[in-house]
Amino acid sequence: MAALPADSVDCIWTDPPYNLSNDGITCIAGRMVKVNKGEWDRSRGPELDHAFNKAWLAACYRLLKPTGTIWVSGTVHVYPSVGFAMQELGFRILNDIIWEKPAPPPNLGCRCFTHASELILWATKAKKGKEKYTFNYDLMRAENGGKQMKNVWRLPPPNKDEKRHGKHPTQKPLTLVARCLRASTNEDDLVFDPFSGSATTGVASIILGRRFVGCELDDNYVRLAARRLSGSTHLATIDYDQVLYLADYNS
Repeated sequence: MAALPADSVDCIWTDPPYNLSNDGITCIAGRMVKVNKGEWDRSRGPELDHAFNKAWLAACYRLLKPTGTIWVSGTVHVYPSVGFAMQELGFRILNDIIWEKPAPPPNLGCRCFTHASELILWATKAKKGKEKYTFNYDLMRAENGGKQMKNVWRLPPPNKDEKRHGKHPTQKPLTLVARCLRASTNEDDLVFDPFSGSATTGVASIILGRRFVGCELDDNYVRLAARRLSGSTHLATIDYDQVLYLADYNS
């Protein structure tokens, strides 16, 4: 991210670690499995977790244009820190989008309510009354039958076709990311994702005629992302000089 120029990105959509890998259990396809996804998803304590969130959000703030916006997904485990860090850095929070999952996995511990939603915070670098950020209000209203679109979106998880090139443990549905980008970007805008994973943000950007830059640390996910992006060529023409992956293999 430090190698990219300041004030160069129109929109950021990202899915950072939720810090949920705590040796607990969950249910996937009817089977009891560990929730552990990798060391990257393990909490280091609230102070270090918040310092991490503030650091990467500060890097995002530098990259965004003065009119740019950022979308950050999360659960209760991470979004209070993300929201506070945004305010500390000067972002203006515009909305919280509640993604409601139609068929969430059951809560096997039976000691709390079933987790059926995730939150996406939408914020802008634009100063109120000075810069104007992109919000395609008329398009969102048209997609909602001529009525103002609410901030609660009931959307299914990624389908089998979205995982045909491989699976990522926290992959987000293409419908969710694409709606956010349709709302907040225009054709040829530059979209960035600092936690690219399987490149859902990239695929959505390509389909919608946006340009994409992403970062990913894990070599396996970089390869998965490359396969997905290559598989999108039937939907749009890709300029691989503009679809840039910055990878740190820790070797």
